[in-house]
Parts: sequence; C-alpha cells; structure tokens
Amino acid sequence: MNDKSSSNEPLVLIPGEVELAALRRVHAGGVQLALAPSARAGLLSAQATVRRIVDAGEVVYGINTGFGKLAQTIIPHERLAELQRNLVLSHSAGTGDALPDGVVRLVLATKAVSLARGHSGIAPEIVDALLALHNAGLLPRIPSKGSVGASGDLAPLAHLACVLIGEGEVLTPEGEVIGGAAALARIDLKPFVLGPKEGLALLNGTQVSTALALAGLFGAEDVFAAGIMAGALSLEAIQGSIKPFDARIHAARGQPGQIAVAGAVRTLLEGSEIIPSHADCGRVQDPYSIRCVPQVMGACLDNLAHAARVLRTEANAASDNPLVFDNGDVISGGNFHAEPVAFAADIIALAVAEIGAISERRMALLLDSGLSGLPPFLVRDGGVNSGFMIAQVTAASLASENKSLAHPASVDSLPTSANQEDHVSMATFAGRRLAEMVQNTAVVVGIEAMAAAQGIELKRGPRSSTLLEAEFAAIREHVAFIDQDRYIATDIEAMRQWARRSRWPDALLDILPSHA
Repeated sequence: MNDKSSSNEPLVLIPGEVELAALRRVHAGGVQLALAPSARAGLLSAQATVRRIVDAGEVVYGINTGFGKLAQTIIPHERLAELQRNLVLSHSAGTGDALPDGVVRLVLATKAVSLARGHSGIAPEIVDALLALHNAGLLPRIPSKGSVGASGDLAPLAHLACVLIGEGEVLTPEGEVIGGAAALARIDLKPFVLGPKEGLALLNGTQVSTALALAGLFGAEDVFAAGIMAGALSLEAIQGSIKPFDARIHAARGQPGQIAVAGAVRTLLEGSEIIPSHADCGRVQDPYSIRCVPQVMGACLDNLAHAARVLRTEANAASDNPLVFDNGDVISGGNFHAEPVAFAADIIALAVAEIGAISERRMALLLDSGLSGLPPFLVRDGGVNSGFMIAQVTAASLASENKSLAHPASVDSLPTSANQEDHVSMATFAGRRLAEMVQNTAVVVGIEAMAAAQGIELKRGPRSSTLLEAEFAAIREHVAFIDQDRYIATDIEAMRQWARRSRWPDALLDILPSHA
C-alpha cells in the first residue's frame, strides 16, 4: 500500500497489503484512491470461472440458486440478472441515520479491496466504479442500523449496491442528496446490470462493521494520546512523583504497552523544573490514577494494538461467499461472519471506557484540595465561585455512561433467516457504538486537561518540560484561565475538540498502532 504518497498522488490499493495508516487517511478524507494494476488479473480470472459455470449449466450456490434458506431453489439462466437485482433491492432494508462520511469512505475502499482479492467473480468495472464514487466525493447514503454482522453486513451493503444499479441515494460534495443513477452519470457511468454472483458479492462481506470499528479505533487512539497528555499535566499540577515511571519497574513486569506508556510519559516530562522543585515534599505515594498510568493505559494500548491487527487483517480480507479459487473451485463457507470484528470492537470499547474512567478519577483528584494541594474545585474565592465542581459531574456522568456502552455486543446473538443464520456476531452495533463512547471520553479527558492547566497556573512557579509547556500553551489557545465562574459549556466543547485531534508529539504518535 502506498501510504506515503504526496497529496497529489493517489493511494494505490494493493489487495491484502493495505496498512492502517492508509486507512486512517481514507477515513480523514482528502485522498484519491487507485487499484494496483496487478489486481486485475485475479478479478478477470475469477469472473471467467463464474461465466464458465453458468455456461456449463452447473448448479453452484450464489451463482444460479436462491439465497439463505432458499439456496435449494435453482434459478434459470434467463432470470439470473433479475435474481441479482432483486437480491439488492430486497436487502435494502436498513434504517436509522446515515453512516458518517468517513465511515462510508472506508466502506467503499475496503469493499473494493475485498473484491479485488480475486475470489468474488465480479467484473473489474464494478471495483472501478466504487473507487470512482469515492474519488468524486459521491458517498452512498447507508443507514446505520439493520445488520447483525453475519452473512455479511447485508442491509447496509445493499444500500451501497443500490447505487451501482441506479437506485438508492448519494450524498454529493455539495451536501445535496441525489439518486443513484444521477450519481453514476456524474462519473460518466450508466447503472450496472449485475451478472451472476455480482449482487451477492457486493452484499456479502464485513466492510460496514469493519469500517465502523476502524473509525472507533482511530478515535480511540486520539483520546488515548489525549489521556496520556492530560495525565502528565495532572501529575505536574499536583506535583506528583516521577518515580513510578522508572523504566526498571516496567521492565520487571514486561508488559509491552506498559513499558511504552511509561517511556512516553518520561519523554513528556523530560526537562521539567517542577519535578525537582518538590523533591523533598515528603509525599510518599500518589493515588493510583496518577501512579498507575503506565499499568492502566498500557493495558489499553495493548488491547488497541490487538484490535488493530485484527481490523487490518479484516480490511484486506475476502469475506464474500461463496469464494472462487484459482483452480476453478467455488466453495461456500462463512468468511462473512464478523465475529473477529465484533471481538475487536468490544476490546476497543473496554479501552475507551477505561481511558475515560481513569481520567475522571484524576479530575476528581485535582478538585480535592486534601489530595492535590490546590484550591477546592480549582478556583479562588470558593463559595462564591464553584469552579470545576459541575464539570467533574459531567465527566463522571459520561464515564459511567461508557460503562454501560462497553457491555460486549459479541456475546449477543439472535437467529435470522428462518434459523439458517442461527448464530450472528452483532459486529455492526459493536462498531457503531464506539463513536459515542469516543466522544464521551473526549469530553472527560478534555475536562481533565483543562483542569490540569488550571491547577498548574494556580501554582505557577517553576516551568514544566518543553513538551508540556507547549501543550499548556495550546490549551490556553482553546480556553482561558478561570478566575471566576463563567459559562463553561463552550470551554468543554473546545477541549473535546482538543482531545479529538490526531496530531500529537512523536512520543505519543510513535506508540499508536495506526501511526507506528
């Protein structure tokens, strides 16, 4: 995957080799995509296999049979095009708000990659059309609800496929909603008449679940980095100890995420004048929310890294059914079952919840004058002013809300299709709920960082490290010091945006899965 190309060069999709950094760029937008020329031979070979089967009159599931519980029904040759069109239309049963633009871009890209693995028997022109829609900023409107994450993301992918046959809805770069045929006309295409298996290949697959989980992963990485930064600022605000971050402690345990987080915090604090200024303060230990940042956030990082590996694999996977192989075999299996994605999304959810949970505890610590040594609720003239009192309540409410949202979706299953699909993954919901969780945690971490900056300024004396002073200045560009009570919701929203950014010091970016 060409993920280091200039902004004027397209990202070249090499099926099976697309990296997370490239997928993050697709999600962010502003890049053009192209399929590696080497992929076309596999597409054409699989397509020829499907044509041979049809011409020979062989009966193969998904090519000339019904689907699901109707797989025993043989479809005559003259009705195969009707079969594929009806499949797409009948499965366009989604509901709910449309998926976010970044998620739809990922769906288009990963669907093209999956089909271009050469196991689907689909025309290369269909893959080209998916990429052309992406490059023109014409995004199919895909409802966010209606998939159980097995047999593929059938309903949402049907809404994508509808556009290719001239149906459905498309969001234009200008924000206008137009029909599928009109969208195709903008890229000089006419609606496709789908050939044998092509409708099924478009509908089968885990691309929507995977795209949602990838978006959740990228957001989790952002708030993870923000959480490390906020924790370092809080340590300085309470004049906490650097000793728990000693590399020898973490090497003795050996957990890679823990070692990486401790190292990142040491880098952030390097050169701080605050740390030596309180060397003889007499404090023995800091509370766990400060002292155990490497252990807690390191475990979160390890989970994010595992989820990232799963999702990178799935983004490159052939998850269609049946699959076409080089020797002419067409084999029906179950790669459309999104259990790996559901597990990965659930793991991300746990990490996002914990990032917010430990951040909220540091926030509470900052407000407790008995533990922090700072004015109560981080404001002078307390009593008349309430300071950060209710901001902490907001943080607590969101951290608690995330506990409920973190309940694993993968443990649920409800049979569908007359019990033919008797175990499903619920991966689509598992991925979709991550967006809300990330936003909740961004607010929590943003409030903590704002409170930490307030604490540092209340005790202003020796300077912190170069990196943390730069971050302090960046926070002050978002929010001013609170010298008396004011309308604080605007400040909280500004700090949520601070926590959702993707650009952080290299010490943080270097340990994130999609940046490493």
